[in-house]
Amino acid sequence: MGYIPNLFNFWVVVYVAVGATACSYGLAILGSTVGQPSFFASLGLEADPTAPGYDRTAGLIGAFNGVNSAGALLGSLSNAYLADRFSRKYTIQIGASILVIGAALCAGSINVAMFMVARIIAGFGIGILTCVIPMYQSECSSPETRGFMVSMTGVCFAIGYMLSSWIGYGVYFISASGSNSSFPWRFPIAFQAAPALLLLVGSKLLPFSPRWLMQQARYDEAYAVLKRLHTRKGEETHEQVEKEFYQLKRQVQYDHEQQASISTFEVFKTPSNRKRCMIACIMMFCNMFTGSLLIANYAVIIFTNLGLTGSVPLLLLAIWVSISLPGNIFTALFIDKFGRRGFMLTGIAGMFVSLVCETVLQAKFTGTDNKAVGHAAIFFIYLFICFWSSCMDASQFLYLSEIFPTQIRGQGTAVGMCAWYTGQIIILVAGPIGLTNIGWKFLLVMVVPTGIYWFLVFFLFPETRQKSLEDINEAFGEVTVVHYAGATAEEEQEYYEVIGKGHVEETARSIPGEAEKMAVGTKM
Repeated sequence: MGYIPNLFNFWVVVYVAVGATACSYGLAILGSTVGQPSFFASLGLEADPTAPGYDRTAGLIGAFNGVNSAGALLGSLSNAYLADRFSRKYTIQIGASILVIGAALCAGSINVAMFMVARIIAGFGIGILTCVIPMYQSECSSPETRGFMVSMTGVCFAIGYMLSSWIGYGVYFISASGSNSSFPWRFPIAFQAAPALLLLVGSKLLPFSPRWLMQQARYDEAYAVLKRLHTRKGEETHEQVEKEFYQLKRQVQYDHEQQASISTFEVFKTPSNRKRCMIACIMMFCNMFTGSLLIANYAVIIFTNLGLTGSVPLLLLAIWVSISLPGNIFTALFIDKFGRRGFMLTGIAGMFVSLVCETVLQAKFTGTDNKAVGHAAIFFIYLFICFWSSCMDASQFLYLSEIFPTQIRGQGTAVGMCAWYTGQIIILVAGPIGLTNIGWKFLLVMVVPTGIYWFLVFFLFPETRQKSLEDINEAFGEVTVVHYAGATAEEEQEYYEVIGKGHVEETARSIPGEAEKMAVGTKM
């Protein structure tokens, strides 16, 4: 089937993923910022780890990350209302606007209090975007190419991580030359606004999500958007598009017949939805306890503990995050072929082995100057990112955006991302304190949850590969009215009756009275 139906679909998915670049850049930029001496001087903090006042600095570094994640948690919660009430498209615009404001305030901070507040505001925008972007991509993608399309979020996340590290590494030499300028930390912090601004400027050209349009009873528009997104080059009959549209409309009608309105806490009300929430929370929370973001933000501290000095820790961090780009591209190219479960199980197993070896080697290196052991420890940090980026980074956003039905996808994605940011707050606040005070023993906090995580994925997570978003309902014990993948003979005949006889466009205009009831019946 190929990786993309047409260039417009690809452009839409990649363009919104620019927002993911702004998010990952904002989440990771403090990792290189703490390597800039002028940052500590500007905010009146002690920069020398051996000095008496450094305990306060370590605590504040954790707090800077913690409040950013707290803001993101609140932003992700707001997505449960915003994405359904105002559309996925307008929610993207809201998130990008808030992130731009937060980035500007961060860069202009003159004291610790201002920097804290600015980080919360920027985090709020990040939380909105990390929720709504994969959801929008998923709803705009065809079943056959959804893995590739939503993985663009992971690819652009990797680009954001790379930019934060390489920009941080480059401006380090301004301070190293003896300059007292605050540019080496203010410019990298401000740069997170650039991709958010780019997204905001072009967002007017983005279509509304066809599934959101369907929920609002705008059937003609939903059909037109699906046709524009999923019609393949040279295709004249639009048969696949018509099949997608018919299944989606039948499922929406059925869901509305079963329940005319959606309440604020609908995501917790049925056993199937609670199972989805449990899986989403396990995945997103446990992913933070694998240590990926800990290393991304505090690799400078880890490499320094391994005896490296000067610009070398920043250089190694930049190379480390750069490896995540080809890893995420690998996911995009092959996850639709080999499936979500296979990728996640392989990635978790590889990360577990890497963490165990890293912990053992750091324990052996502590208190010695054994360079061979230190170099081996660095190797396993790099092996870790190979497994994380190629198997888990993009997969988490893809899987989260798939498992919830259309009418509660905004709520469900918000729940999963809240778990993600809760894990971030715990790890990032405790990280610098733990690494400074107990060193390698803090890595045990990553090892044990990662080992347990593998078994949870193996026994609880269903496969979603090559299924439409409506087909996936069946994996959670719900009714799929008519199947897109693996349709029965009766269902194929039903498709023929509608598609083969050219009734799909008539279907797009049918039962307006019921549709209008459905649109106004959604309450938040």
